[in-house]
Amino acid sequence: MAAHLLMAGTLAEEDPALAWRHARAARSKGGRIAVVRETVGLVAYRAGEWAEAIAELRAARRMSGGPGQLPVIADCERALGHPEKAIELSRSAEAADLDPGSAAELRIVVAGARADLGQLDAALAHLEGALGTDADEAFSARLFYAYADLLLQANRRPEAVDWFMKAAEADPDEETDAGDRLTELADEQAEPPMADEDAARDDDALDELGGDGTDQIVVDVDDASDTDDTSATEDASATDDASDDDAPDGLGGDLGGDELPTLDDIRDVDRLPNQEPADVDPAGTAQHLDVQLPETNIAEPAVEQIRPGGVSAPEPSDPAAQQQHSLFSHNELDR
Repeated sequence: MAAHLLMAGTLAEEDPALAWRHARAARSKGGRIAVVRETVGLVAYRAGEWAEAIAELRAARRMSGGPGQLPVIADCERALGHPEKAIELSRSAEAADLDPGSAAELRIVVAGARADLGQLDAALAHLEGALGTDADEAFSARLFYAYADLLLQANRRPEAVDWFMKAAEADPDEETDAGDRLTELADEQAEPPMADEDAARDDDALDELGGDGTDQIVVDVDDASDTDDTSATEDASATDDASDDDAPDGLGGDLGGDELPTLDDIRDVDRLPNQEPADVDPAGTAQHLDVQLPETNIAEPAVEQIRPGGVSAPEPSDPAAQQQHSLFSHNELDR
């Protein structure tokens, strides 16, 4: 049992988990001894086993009497999310029997509990009652450090820096990290916020544009719109002129404004000068109409015509009817 207690105390700082295992081994052999239970409770506190620490320290207090480790119990309650219980412990009868060092530790815990509840002013006031103590006291550095941290939370940065400096001066053994906090605050003060730099660059860019840049942007948009309209008008005129020049005789170029093309003019569209009329290609017509038609060679006059539905019409027996039927079929194909 003694060996386990020794190892638990030795490893409490370096390896709290292993120290906690040794402490439980010691408890299994000396659970009725107050010092064993208190040691187990303190090791559990170091290892972050808050509920175990409360149970062991309360057992040790019942065995030995007195206030025991009341500040540690209060801090465990705060760690478990019960700040109001930590405040209640500070009002108990045992709190009045604490020595100055333990009383200062309890003040620090209660101030932290009030800060957890959002009561920063009450937390600062709770610590201010003990700030008049001598800086040479063993607990002074921790008291000053806790007060400086609360000032920083309350956005009272200059005062926080002063009290961090006092904490560093009262902590020659560097039990707190007051020196590191001062270095961090100095670095933050030296580095300007990135947002301010970006805003300054934006202001410079606007100054170069002149004013806020709105007038320049509006003018550019209007000029671009006029340019696009002029270009579109010129392109449309050029396209119309080119279409009139390239139009074949009888279509567009030689026709009057109200004159419509005849059937012969339509047939001569694809005919070059001195070229005989080409055979009608039903397959080409079908591709244009997106309808699949059987391939058929049609001679003039057309004996067999294809209706748009893809069904062959019967050949008329009457020549007059045949001629009328042929014209009807051509009109269908021309559509």
